[in-house]
Amino acid sequence: MKRILVGQSGGPTAVINSSLYGVIMEAKEQGCEVYGMINGIEGFLEEKYIDLTGQDVDYELLKCTPASYLGSCRYKLPENLNEIVYRLLFEKFKKLAIDIVLYIGGNDSMDTVDKLSRYADEIESDIKFIGIPKTIDNDLVETDHCPGYGSAAKFVAGTVRDVVWDAGVYDRPVVTIVEIMGRHAGWLTAASVLARTEYEKNPLLIYLPEIDFDLSSFLRDVKDALEQSRSVVVCVSEGIKDAAGKLICEYEDESVMDQFGHKMLAGAGKVLEHFIKSSIGCKCRSIELNLPQRCFAQMASAKDIEEAEIVGRTGVAKALKGQSGSMVAMIRAREEGYNISYEMVPVTDVCNLEKKFPSDWIVNGNDISDKFYDYVEPLIQGEHTVEFEGGLPRLLKPAYK
Repeated sequence: MKRILVGQSGGPTAVINSSLYGVIMEAKEQGCEVYGMINGIEGFLEEKYIDLTGQDVDYELLKCTPASYLGSCRYKLPENLNEIVYRLLFEKFKKLAIDIVLYIGGNDSMDTVDKLSRYADEIESDIKFIGIPKTIDNDLVETDHCPGYGSAAKFVAGTVRDVVWDAGVYDRPVVTIVEIMGRHAGWLTAASVLARTEYEKNPLLIYLPEIDFDLSSFLRDVKDALEQSRSVVVCVSEGIKDAAGKLICEYEDESVMDQFGHKMLAGAGKVLEHFIKSSIGCKCRSIELNLPQRCFAQMASAKDIEEAEIVGRTGVAKALKGQSGSMVAMIRAREEGYNISYEMVPVTDVCNLEKKFPSDWIVNGNDISDKFYDYVEPLIQGEHTVEFEGGLPRLLKPAYK
């Protein structure tokens, strides 16, 4: 009987637990035991784990439970494979008799899979390592899209549409700025274009980090938009920056760095709110969508849930066939219609790279091309039936509690 160890890492998504569900169900069907890391690799180093196959748990609830059921971490393994942490991890893998390690996460998690698989090769270990992709940023290369993105895009589009309706109720000029997650890639902010209808063209302006942001051009864009509509909704990525590479959120306050050396971004919307107020004088407010973008499971896309489960199942199936040092990728067929195949790609080709939003899908630096609609619309389709209890969604108690 094979023994599988699975962990979740990085920022959660609305469907990260659907991938975990896929891992657990496929493993059970294949006659494997499954153990879960509590708080990822960092927790496993402290020997924090749980027997998932030995639990009497209604795992079906994972499909509508937000955040990471096993808990998460932001732990970066050292570049030097001779560091003692690698020997300690493999001693703990051996102690638990682990045959397969699956890690569900984004770019930094794929980096972890890559390093562990390379170390396994160096010491001639038989343990297989597989990456299960997830990220609302949709910035992993070698895959058409990432589990978690479709649900986050659906939330952004729906929420921005509600904001548009609310912002337009007053008979006076008003600018509403919506700040959306996206450090270097604008995939999530681009989804705000789906808020438009045949009779409502807001958001009138959309800015992604792939295009240099200029305050004077922005002011001109807003003034022009106010000529079209008394209510102007603007959507911006948190990571928009000027031509010199300075983040707009740094114009007022210095950003804080996280443990990976990434700038923890917030505040671009507030900077632009103050700029519009001082430059035009009209009513202006900013809204930061923040954590609900990644955790609002009640609005998760049914297609996203389905694909996240398949990605988890595929990781198990491929590892049992001897695959290692790979990530499950979602490949879209070129022919008309929406068809996805699940293939394995070398994880070393994925980690530490970012898939940017295509420049030819950006119009005039402040709008999104119709080409994006064909890409994103299949990803937001369908609604999952959520169980309610006492008027609120019924959730599965996290394993780390």
